Amino acid sequence: MRGDRSLAQALEEHLAEWAERTGTVAEIWALPGDDVDPRTARAVMATLGEALSNVERHSRAGAVSLAVTLGRGGLRMTVSDDGVGFSGPAAGRGIAVMRAEFAGLGGTLTVNGVEGGGTTVTGVVPRRR
Repeated sequence: MRGDRSLAQALEEHLAEWAERTGTVAEIWALPGDDVDPRTARAVMATLGEALSNVERHSRAGAVSLAVTLGRGGLRMTVSDDGVGFSGPAAGRGIAVMRAEFAGLGGTLTVNGVEGGGTTVTGVVPRRR
């Protein structure tokens, strides 16, 4: 990460700045206790930025929650909002960019919407052996 900040610190700062700028409530449910490699950290930050941009442009959400955990299996990132959601498959340039970030690390990213019930973006990166 930039300077001597950990991924957890960078995520916290980015989400706080975004929430203040947009007026959207932002909750952090979990942040990694250990730091991750720089390539994974960059992918997580880029994906969070795109997910928050989508929330701001499309969802009309009042609240967003973020959880990033690091365990034996790897890293898991979840960004959820309480916005308008959507039905059908998730598509678009931003979603393709987020999927490519995680795929480049050998991971996966899913986007699930419930019409009238919000959207959840989940990215998983397996631990490297």
